[in-house]
Amino acid sequence: MPQTIQVGSTGADVRWAQYLLVRRLILGDATQIDGNFGQKTEEAVKEFQQAAGLAIDGYSVPPTLSEGVQSPVVEKLQQTYNDGRGSFAPAGDPVLATDGVYGPITKGVTEAVQGANGCAVDGIVGLQTWAIRVHAMNQMIASVCGV
Repeated sequence: MPQTIQVGSTGADVRWAQYLLVRRLILGDATQIDGNFGQKTEEAVKEFQQAAGLAIDGYSVPPTLSEGVQSPVVEKLQQTYNDGRGSFAPAGDPVLATDGVYGPITKGVTEAVQGANGCAVDGIVGLQTWAIRVHAMNQMIASVCGV
């Protein structure tokens, strides 16, 4: 039987709930995914419950990506990073290879994205990184990558 999470709860289940609330644009931004069920998380849960009840939202757990992983999701992430470069990048800057291999360059870009968005800088694409908003439409990295 699943354990109920509530104010004072900590850990992976709380991080997962916070991730879902951030994806629904109810709970702040990626920095709110900290694994601590506090007042902000409680308020977001109440808002979600009031608006939608307890309906299943259909999101699946996105994969954790780190150096050495090779998959189509890594390729989508690399393309997302490339798309986010915008016109500010010098013409001579190499575009990140979209080869689906999470190597040191992809890790470095991930660390830069994490740092620029106030997340823990570890080079690992986990729930906080997946929930970083990109583009003007408030899409998150997870949505753009289809996870």
